[in-house]
Amino acid sequence: MKKKPLAVVAFGGNALIDDNAHCSIHDQYLTVTNNVSYLVDLIERGWDLVLTHGNGPQVGFILRRSELASHEVAPVPVDYAVGDTQGAIGYMFQKALSNELQRRGLTQPVVTLVTQTRVETSDPAFQAPNKPIGSFMDQATAEQCAAELGWHIMEDSGRGWRRCVASPRPQEIIEIGSIKTLLDAGSLVIAGGGGGIPVERNSNGELIGVEAVIDKDVASALLAKALNADMLIIPTGVEKVAINFGTPEQKWLDNLSPAEAKILSEQGQFGEGSMKPKVDALLQFIAGNPNGAGLITKASTVIQAIDGNTGTWIRNH
Repeated sequence: MKKKPLAVVAFGGNALIDDNAHCSIHDQYLTVTNNVSYLVDLIERGWDLVLTHGNGPQVGFILRRSELASHEVAPVPVDYAVGDTQGAIGYMFQKALSNELQRRGLTQPVVTLVTQTRVETSDPAFQAPNKPIGSFMDQATAEQCAAELGWHIMEDSGRGWRRCVASPRPQEIIEIGSIKTLLDAGSLVIAGGGGGIPVERNSNGELIGVEAVIDKDVASALLAKALNADMLIIPTGVEKVAINFGTPEQKWLDNLSPAEAKILSEQGQFGEGSMKPKVDALLQFIAGNPNGAGLITKASTVIQAIDGNTGTWIRNH
């Protein structure tokens, strides 16, 4: 039997929240149900899928609840919060996908896998933590937390002070063998949520949790490379990537070679906190898998993009 092509689809955590007025668990699940139909469209087109997802807002919610309840229960460490979100968000996708598959008369198992990602404590990111997490505080409260809890803190874009942690580069997906086994068994796999739970190996080879966060897109590129995926898809809020965004010279991009995308990225054409990490993740994937293709588009236009009608593609051919 011919092997199906494999796509890794990397949803962002913010993609589950439409706006500040719709961020409850129920609202997030409704957003998931609206998105999974596009994933099942891919399955009906003959693709195998691995789904990854972000978790930034959701980890923030868990840490805020932990802060509010700290007088009664012990706080939740960051790595455990990432694990919590893998289970909760994975459950949302797992249930919604199973229901959509059933509606279409398809019988494919859907499995959520709690996934660990190895990082190196020698990573320079640990010397300069710069990833804000959790709730906003005034400066005095933040400084008190830093003194009492050993937090690193930072002022975040004029909105207040927050705790910050390191965002090291992912080195290895610990459960990659299990993901491959599940795929070979015909499952749709949800894995690597939030970039994976950050862990390191100690001198005895044991896994130790690390209080850090891993970029979801970079980890998804590492996962796609390890799986020798045919395509890495990063759904976002726009159908295509643009240069000179928001100016009279704005131009939407259809197809880019890796060399062209790299030059534009280095020129600062893509926003540091928005499009640049996505483009760079696709470049990382293609560097490790030259026959692969990277796609950025809306979740709702993935099929149109595959048909050649929209989306921004980065590929060698």
